[in-house]
Amino acid sequence: MPDQATPSPIATAEMLAVGAELLAGETRDTNSGDIAGELTALGVAVGRMSQLPDDLEVVSDAVRDALGRADLVITSGGLGPTPDDLTRESIAAALGEQPSVDLALEAWLRELWAQRGLPFSAVNLKQAWLIPSAEALPNPNGTAPGWWVERDGRVVIALPGPPRELKPMWRDHVLPRLHKRGLGIDRAAETLRLTGIGESMVVDLVGKDLLENDNPRMATYARVDSVDLRVSADGTEGRPAADIVAEAVASLSPRIDPYVFGRGDDDWRVALVPRLGELRLATIEVGTSGYLGMLLGSSPFLLHAEQVASATQEAAPLAADVRARTGADVGLAAIARDAGEDMSVDIGIAAEHESWHVTRTVFRGGDAGRRRAANAAAAELWRTLGRPTRP
Repeated sequence: MPDQATPSPIATAEMLAVGAELLAGETRDTNSGDIAGELTALGVAVGRMSQLPDDLEVVSDAVRDALGRADLVITSGGLGPTPDDLTRESIAAALGEQPSVDLALEAWLRELWAQRGLPFSAVNLKQAWLIPSAEALPNPNGTAPGWWVERDGRVVIALPGPPRELKPMWRDHVLPRLHKRGLGIDRAAETLRLTGIGESMVVDLVGKDLLENDNPRMATYARVDSVDLRVSADGTEGRPAADIVAEAVASLSPRIDPYVFGRGDDDWRVALVPRLGELRLATIEVGTSGYLGMLLGSSPFLLHAEQVASATQEAAPLAADVRARTGADVGLAAIARDAGEDMSVDIGIAAEHESWHVTRTVFRGGDAGRRRAANAAAAELWRTLGRPTRP
């Protein structure tokens, strides 16, 4: 039977993805990242995400070690009927318990096969296994029930590998039960998206002392389209986590506001809306493989997006030309050219009475450079629209 003692809320978790195909690169583990994101948002700190082979000793050792560190251990994969599906055996070994066939699960499995008019092979019986500490999690989308195991204040959840089975089980049967049991602590976070500044410059602006602080915590992440600064905190007695994060962000504002174009997962389609307002935009790009149009595609302000193989004009007159031809309020042109190992991008912006031109160098050549060139054009438009004199 599951542990009946009143447990502490789950504050830490680890993810174990099981399957030789993951290590061979044949299948990518998207399950762990998706679940980790949800748990983090709920105030659970995910300490590790591991990929493991179909090996009884390796997986059982990993479960045992994870239980020594985390309140919650979630496995995905390895719940099928074949001999190399060893997650059940591994959890049982880690806990020192013996699996046996559950009669209700066996009856359910036999009924599934009968409905399909197929003979029931004895190999399928392992999908009806439970250990004394486990309860079955329904799987209406497959033949492998999950496990909810609770013992000594810890929880182990075994989920099937295929996302079409895992996601409904997680959403409908695991999350509600985790909430009921007690999930997470008071934790808050905010991500600031910065442009026109490198990661090392962000470190200089923020300061090493703040970046090494425990609460609030600050971390920088270099992305293709931005440098992200994540500010997170745990609530302390009398101080909610959200207040601690808000105070930290406010203290940073004088230094970083000129570079902050968005928050959370904002992209240029979101960031440009308040700056363009009712203005309509037309773009034209050369040498960027259409990345500028892809960055801004489906935006409510985008009237026209054009890609051409070459251009005889410079960026500023090209922007004015696309604006006039399409009837847009603002024209944006980007011309990317190889510059050794990097990429040079000429950016032109044209409005009714004024135009702007700037040349930027972006790191990397080739496809990565072309994408960065398109991002530089979007960033330059954002900066220009934010100036006192603007379209």
